[in-house]
Amino acid sequence: MPQSQSTTSISMAPTRPVPFVRPLPTATRRHPTADRGRPDARGEWLRFAPVQPLFRARAAQRLAVLAYHGVTDHRSFGAQLDRLRRLATPVSLTAVLQAVTEQRPLPPRSVLVTFDDADRSVLTHALPALDARGIPATAFVISELIGTERPFWWHEADFLARHGGRARSLDCGHPSQLLPRLKAMPDPDRRRSLHELRVSADRRPPRQEQLTPADLLALRDGGVAIGNHTQGHPCLGRCDDATVRAEITGAHEALTRWLGEPPIAFAYPDGGHDPRAETVLQELGYRLGFLSDHRLGPRIPSHPLQISRLQVDSTTSTRRFDTILSGLEPAYRRWRRQAVA
Repeated sequence: MPQSQSTTSISMAPTRPVPFVRPLPTATRRHPTADRGRPDARGEWLRFAPVQPLFRARAAQRLAVLAYHGVTDHRSFGAQLDRLRRLATPVSLTAVLQAVTEQRPLPPRSVLVTFDDADRSVLTHALPALDARGIPATAFVISELIGTERPFWWHEADFLARHGGRARSLDCGHPSQLLPRLKAMPDPDRRRSLHELRVSADRRPPRQEQLTPADLLALRDGGVAIGNHTQGHPCLGRCDDATVRAEITGAHEALTRWLGEPPIAFAYPDGGHDPRAETVLQELGYRLGFLSDHRLGPRIPSHPLQISRLQVDSTTSTRRFDTILSGLEPAYRRWRRQAVA
């Protein structure tokens, strides 16, 4: 096992009665294209595409880095890990670094599992599942949340807006437009708008227990490497130079203090590369940097501070999971975007 992790309890919300839903007969079979309107239907349909075997063969010579955001469905997540054990070669952050350092390709079908933001489900749900299967992983943490009960700022903003929160720069309209508008703002405007939402909302958001410094050590001891995801998860492209530097170096110093060693890996907030951030990372001695561009990468990363990752969720069906791993679903999404443009 490459680095570490631990276990903790999570608070349980009061249970509510669940309405009875009559299940479909077990004999019911649906055509692969019948459910295209469902969130996972696209991947399920693509799995039957004639080109899927070709994409799978090509993916064998690529590096797949999976980017999760916590684990909300531990059974589905376990099924995905079982799939990785059968179809791929799980590798550690150390193995990726070694491939870069020695310029020696990783094994065919190499897959690195990563988590952004690192909520407590990485400790309570992901770690036991990973440990049981001997699969290493990496968690990129937001340093200013460690040891607190503060929610992620995007969850907080959504809650405040739904409970009367208003901000001068946000003509909110539909709630789905709130987050894109906040992310598009220069960072000082985003912070000011968040403050205005807090002051004007009728209710405060519920607390969210975050990881502690001891939890980070437990994760590392369990095979989960810890990486830098900035202090407060701003959109770096909307920050001035001083803020970019402060966000990275502040998190770097905190993680070094808690872990007893400096982190070597960084994940760009919102997944987009920022050249100013890369300069700071080089100065601090970072060896690996990860995007969220929904692509496969080479088995020897050609740009170690710009390594591609595939976006995946713990609720993703195994059929769609296969098309993401093969690169077919990401290619299809890029084609759709180009067709619409």
